[in-house]
Amino acid sequence: MKTHPWLSFEFSSESLPSDVWFLLGESQSKCEHLAGVPLRPDIAATLHRVYLAKGVQATTAIEGNTLTEREVLDRIEGRLSLPQSKEYLGREVDNVIAACNTIGKGAIHGVGGDLEPNDLGDYNRKVLHALALHPDAVPGVVRDHAVRVGTYLGPGFEHCSSLLENLCSWLNTGFIAPKGQEVPTAIIKAIIAHVYFVWIHPFSDGNGRTARLLEFRILLEGGVPTPAAHLLSNYYNQTRSEYYRQLDQASMNGGDLVPFIRYAVTGFADELREQVKWIRFQQMDVTWRNYVHELFQTVPASSVRDRQQSLVLELSKQPSPVGTNELAGLTPGLAALYRHKTDKTLTRDVNRLIQMELVERIGTKVRARQEVVAAFLPARRRPRGTHDAT
Repeated sequence: MKTHPWLSFEFSSESLPSDVWFLLGESQSKCEHLAGVPLRPDIAATLHRVYLAKGVQATTAIEGNTLTEREVLDRIEGRLSLPQSKEYLGREVDNVIAACNTIGKGAIHGVGGDLEPNDLGDYNRKVLHALALHPDAVPGVVRDHAVRVGTYLGPGFEHCSSLLENLCSWLNTGFIAPKGQEVPTAIIKAIIAHVYFVWIHPFSDGNGRTARLLEFRILLEGGVPTPAAHLLSNYYNQTRSEYYRQLDQASMNGGDLVPFIRYAVTGFADELREQVKWIRFQQMDVTWRNYVHELFQTVPASSVRDRQQSLVLELSKQPSPVGTNELAGLTPGLAALYRHKTDKTLTRDVNRLIQMELVERIGTKVRARQEVVAAFLPARRRPRGTHDAT
């Protein structure tokens, strides 16, 4: 287009510098790691809900929704009711949750085919469902008026339908992944699709949310695990001012997408590292609990054994050392176990756990020695000045 020459529907992956390819390779590796990690059903469900909440909160917050990540998680779990004056915030969140769930099921089960303009209209209708809108805004219908976002003037409305068709055609045919490179290709494709959709700005409202749903679909279809497919939205929201600056720069520099891709891939890799850390923590916790159970299996069955095992497992949930005078009432379960016991019984239990090297004393406090399971990790020499992110 003469007015918007950056809408060229052209991109060569050969233009990406080596640092971006390194990050894409790391992202692919971590996505494969995430997809292949067996988790307890409750932990897997928590992982899904936590990162769905992060993605939904980010998708709506960047458009002005003020609900926190904790409130969005409560909404997902059916625990958040809002006063009538704020219910529209919950509806915005509900709409994105429903859209993510629909897109997720379709992508994972291979339902549907090529991307069509009607799909994008459907996503827009979903995110705007039952919301109060400007009279000019018709959900899912291409705008019939000019739009300006900040200093950016969108393409003429008369071109939007053809631009959407060109975008869908390009995304369907222009990003064929070499075998084994499906994830890096999907990441590049998703980022570019997001930028182009925002540039076109085809609808009167909800374009940002629709762009992030498009990105979510492409990542899932490319093999990115569901929790990781929310990470770009989360990153854009966390770095909102830089996100808008990068978008503006990409159009002002003639459509050169390399800086925006570098920005997005850098954030995606960072978010993946944090996600892998979270999963590793969960795995270490499971390993620790299994280790405790195995140790106590060598002890003859008795109420004493069960009480000591409960004590160390409850203690391991605490984020900091606990005073010995607080142990017996640490949880309702422990309070019941020690209700008719003396302080000497508690002292003997603690000493026994110290002898088993499951607990250590720090002054007048004690802590569970969960770090002992790190000895089960393969030994390796770390390069000087680095830390293990996985």
